Order: sequence, then structure tokens, then C-alpha cells
Amino acid sequence: MNSAFSTLDWSIFFAYFLVLTVTSVLLSRVKVKSTRDYFVGGNSVPMFAVAMSVLATSQSAATFLGGPEYSYSKDLTFIGFYLSAFLAIIFVAKVLIPRFYAINAVTVYELLEKRYGESAKKQAGVMFLVGRLFASGARLYIGALAISMILFLDITPMHVAISIAILMLGALAYAYFGGVKSVIFSDIIQAITYIGAGLAVLIYLYVAINTDFSTVVSTLQADHKLRVLDWSLSGGFSVWALLGGWLLLNIAAYGLDQDMTQRALTCKSDKEAQRSLMMSIYLTIPVAILFLMIGLLLYLFYQHPELSGLSTEVVQKFEGEKITIFMYYILHEMPEGMRGLVTVGAVAAALSSSNSVLGAMSSVAIEDLYKPWKQAKSNSDGSNVDEMHFVKAGRNAVLFFAVALSLMAMLSYYWQRYTELPLLSFALGVMAFAYTGLLGVFGAAIFTKRGNARTVPLALLGGFMTVLLLQPYVLGAVLDFKLGFAWQILGGTAVAFVIMMMGKSNGFTERKR
Repeated sequence: MNSAFSTLDWSIFFAYFLVLTVTSVLLSRVKVKSTRDYFVGGNSVPMFAVAMSVLATSQSAATFLGGPEYSYSKDLTFIGFYLSAFLAIIFVAKVLIPRFYAINAVTVYELLEKRYGESAKKQAGVMFLVGRLFASGARLYIGALAISMILFLDITPMHVAISIAILMLGALAYAYFGGVKSVIFSDIIQAITYIGAGLAVLIYLYVAINTDFSTVVSTLQADHKLRVLDWSLSGGFSVWALLGGWLLLNIAAYGLDQDMTQRALTCKSDKEAQRSLMMSIYLTIPVAILFLMIGLLLYLFYQHPELSGLSTEVVQKFEGEKITIFMYYILHEMPEGMRGLVTVGAVAAALSSSNSVLGAMSSVAIEDLYKPWKQAKSNSDGSNVDEMHFVKAGRNAVLFFAVALSLMAMLSYYWQRYTELPLLSFALGVMAFAYTGLLGVFGAAIFTKRGNARTVPLALLGGFMTVLLLQPYVLGAVLDFKLGFAWQILGGTAVAFVIMMMGKSNGFTERKR
């Protein structure tokens, strides 16, 4: 294994954090006079900035390391996930975005209030907050684990905690003062950083293999590594799964999850928001291909010693922890300088998902839960609540969720090591469990006149429980079956939608601005 960070690596690392510090100070000067300014940038954010932010938010340290792992161990069929996302974004842009802008929404769950009443908005908001706490806390843990391995060459509790603090303080630097507008502009920096790191690794690996392009392609073809579409019924990213459960998952991720959709709500019009989403997927697909290409070159590097000149047994373990092939390469082969660059790339990928979730969770907590309660309370006692009170509450919520996510990340660390229960797989998937209920409820709200305030919580719970029960560690372990995740999403959404269909309309209608 390589030694710890060199002087050059640390220089790159601190230079990156100097850029973060300077830009966070500059971006914190964004004027915030209302919660609309704080949570949706006063609907004044440029389209390209929003597109870059959506790209950055869709990535994380898990995808930074996980993309190369998939193509290294399998093939290129993971590209299908982003082709599915392309179809999903067309649906979100054409169907959901105009509805959000028609009601001047700050959060996506306000649409449910217009259709089923205030309780539906609150229930969906709580479902989002609980799911995001688990899912984003686990993602934070994975990012911190990677950074601890690279920076400190170990994963002791203290070093993992320091890595979590590095990520969370970086996220807070943008999210706390300037709100979503600061986060969006910082995401441009993060996206450029991790894409730049990925390109540098790709070029370095290609040179290290020291062979011509036609040999690279013919070797990968001979080993069946260049397959893009899987037409089987059982494949995780088969065409059928991509047009079913994965399509629904992407619709939920881009259109029903405040974490992602909040960016689209910052544009000045629904047309701008639609264009920003389409541009984001045009940018995301090449980035996904970039990291899959890194995985293919790592495959040639380790599995074809006649090309790389390297003959070594690859054991993807680090202190008992399974690691990705990209992390193995960083730890064992990467030279000084490159190691520092890849570290800031991993930090950037983790930061871009961490700072966005703080703003999203804060917006839902304040706009959907606290603000209606506080305004009702003030109306009853005849007092007025200044708008800056809610901005301050929003900032306090950002701090609260930063602590909560950090604690969830540390819980993931201890749970992973000292119990047999698969908390991490549950935590990473829990937001997808929540998506099924949201898909069923929003589907009923948009395409039917069925459902009411009573069926909404039942549908949210029904979708969640269906996917949970179908997990291999629940019913799968008892009945000895394994159902692909895409089909679990499809089943959970169907259950939630059927529950909504059982309720008659309660008379709420979607009111236009």
C-alpha cells in the first residue's frame, strides 16, 4: 500500500479547501430577505447554474467510487440507468414542473396540499425527512469512510468522525448563510472538481496501460465488457427493469424528492426549469460514461497483466471492510499528486450531495411543517410573524440537520462493524422505499380524481412497507426468494396507488396562481 499523503497531495488538498473558504465567504453575501430567497433563490437562478447543480446533486462519493466498480466487475449496462433517467426527466419537465410553478411552490409537497389538504403535505414532508435522514446519513458515512482511508490510511472512529466533520463543515459553509443560491453556485465548483479528477485518472490509467486504443477495445470486446443493453428478464439493469421500476425511481428522484427538485424550483419560470433539467441529464450521461470508462481501464490494468505489466492478486479489502476497485487503486497504485487530486474529487462529490440535502430538509421542515403551525398560532393570538423569523428558523434547521446527519453517519459506522443487521443497505435504500408511497399519492393526485386525506398516510405507509417486506433480509430470508430492486419499486408503487384509488375525492382542487 502507498504511504500517507505527500507534501504535494496535502498542497492540493489545502488549495481546494482554500477555494472552498474563499467562495463560501463570497457566496454567503447573497441577500436573503425571505424564505423564498433562502429556499428557492427568489426564483432568479440562471438555468445553466441549476443544470450544473442538478448534475452535482445526482452524484455522491458512492457514485464516484461505485461507477467504476460496476463496469470493472460487470459491463456497461449501468448506462441504462441514466437512459431511464432521461425518460424520467422528460416526464418531470412536461408533467410535474408546470404544476409546481402554477402554485408558486417552494416545496414539491405543496402540490398535495392543493389536492388533499394540509395534512397530506405534512405527511409527505415527514416521509421525506425520515427517509433523507437515513439515506443521506448513510451516504455521508460512505464518503467519510473513503476520505478517512485516503487521508489517514485507516478507518478508526476518530478519523472517520474527522472526515464526517470535514464534509459537514464544508456543506454548512455554503448552506447556512446564502441558502440554496449559494449551494447551487458552489455545486458548479464541486462538479468541475470531481469531473476534472475523473478525467485526470482516465488519462493517467490509459497511459499506464501503454497500449493502443484498438487493442483496448478488442480486449474489452473479447471479454464481453462493452455490452450496453441487457434484454434478459433477470438482469438488475435490464431493459424491462429500466422501463419499469428504475423509470419510476428516477421520476421520484428528479420530481418528487425535494433534495433534487428544489434546484428546478429556483428558476424564474417553468420553461427555464424544464430546460435546466434537460440540460442536466445531457451533462450527467457523459459524466456517468467517464466513470464507467475508468472501471474498464482498471479491469485491463488488473486483469490483463500483459497490457499493464502488473501481476498482483487483487484483494478488495481494507481493515476487514470491502472496498471498490477504484479505492483499491487509489490506495495501492496512485502516485503522489494524483492521490491528492482524487481525494478532493471524492470530497467534492460528497459535498455536492451533502450541502444540497441540508437546504432541502430545512425547506420542508420550515415551509411544510413549522411555518403553517407558527402562522396559525400567531393568527389565533393576534400577533404577526416577521418573514426574517422564518429565515432564521431555516438556518437553525440547517444546523440541526447537519448534526442529525453526522450522528446518523456515525451510527452507520458502528452498526456496520458490530452487528449482523444490514443497516447500511437499509439506510441507503430507505429513501427509495419512501418513493413508492409518494409515487402512488402523486400519481393519484395528478391523473385521477380519487383519494383523500385519509388514504394519503395509508398509501405512503403501504408503499414503504411493501418494499421493506420484499427485501432479501425480511420476507426474502423467510421464503427464500430474491426480487430485483426495480420490481420492488414497481410493486410498492402499485400498492400505494391502489390504496389511493379506494378513497373518494374530498373536494380539494388544484388551484392555479
